[in-house]
Amino acid sequence: MRRIFCLLLIIALLPVCFADDAEVVDMWEPAEDIAVSGVAGVLDVPAPSVLLMERSTGTVLYEKNADEKLAPASVTKVMTLLLTMEAIERGQLAYDQKLTVSRAAMRMGGSTAFLHEGERYTVGEMLKAVTIASANDGSVVLAEAIAGTEETFVAMMNERAAQLSMTGTNFVNCHGLDDSRHYTTARDIAVMSRELLSHKDIRTYSTVWLDSLRDGTFTLANTNRLVRYYEGCTGLKTGTTGKAGSCISASAERDGMELIAVVMRAANTDDRYESARKMLDYGFAGYASMTVWPDGVLMPVPVLLGRGTEVQPVMEREETVIFEKHKKAFLRKTVELAENVQAPVQKGQKLGEIVVECEGAVLARVPIVAASDVEKLTWWDVFKRMLGLLTMSARS
Repeated sequence: MRRIFCLLLIIALLPVCFADDAEVVDMWEPAEDIAVSGVAGVLDVPAPSVLLMERSTGTVLYEKNADEKLAPASVTKVMTLLLTMEAIERGQLAYDQKLTVSRAAMRMGGSTAFLHEGERYTVGEMLKAVTIASANDGSVVLAEAIAGTEETFVAMMNERAAQLSMTGTNFVNCHGLDDSRHYTTARDIAVMSRELLSHKDIRTYSTVWLDSLRDGTFTLANTNRLVRYYEGCTGLKTGTTGKAGSCISASAERDGMELIAVVMRAANTDDRYESARKMLDYGFAGYASMTVWPDGVLMPVPVLLGRGTEVQPVMEREETVIFEKHKKAFLRKTVELAENVQAPVQKGQKLGEIVVECEGAVLARVPIVAASDVEKLTWWDVFKRMLGLLTMSARS
């Protein structure tokens, strides 16, 4: 009887083993639209155009006239610094690489490091001059090193802005001196600031209060006073001109959450810093972040008709959610995992997801995927297994 049973089992499995790729049936419902975290609130900030964003997720926590196209002054240099950090990352520039000051760079007006034609500075020194002292001449030195001319570099700035979906932006220079064709928005500034802050090395410069050039003979003082007075400040860039008023993209980090507060066209520097401080205080007081992760170990998922009997599920990526602190008790995290999966299984194949909800609104859905491949059983694999069963049966 046992032999007859084993033979019948082989016959039953043969069509499955040799079938074409079987239709995979999802064992979970399709993802719904993810709710936007954040609240609409009334915040008394003096500046006319502002936006507060959480860096890791890009969640907007507060905004006012954030899409108005305005002159950005030296906050323009956020894009100049971003392209510089990207050039370093791809190996086009190195921190210790020497750059020569051109006549065009030397002739820059506004805030400068008083660079002289023919002087040579490292990329790191020019990053200091631009980030700390908002040096217009240093910006041109970096632009020429990357693109040959400032004009070509500006084209790169606008191309990068388009890639980041900065639809309210047009650059005509790399430093931010007033020009009627040169404008951006508080939202776009937050977007490019977020991208710049993804390069951790920028904080080496943006968090410095005092530094120097020329072997300590020329002092650089940070134009951003929040670096000295605001707890957790990580940067980022100020700007002031007659057309732009007082602007800032201010970033700060506390308890693992980094915020970006953008202020445009403030009446004066006091209003600029007051607006930034109020938004940052509002964000840190009212919101918190949480990394989406299972509470325990994810157990292996059984594999049907596979050369391996199970596959280990893993998180596809690390994801952070932002939530209002007073709603923490209403957060719900659910792990949805397939009971089993049919071979073949491909590495990265979805096996389930972790869902984070708050009061019925979905804050995040993070896929759970297979950590490795599992091949489908072949006819020969089945034969060997059945032969083993027959052998064991005969011995018994």
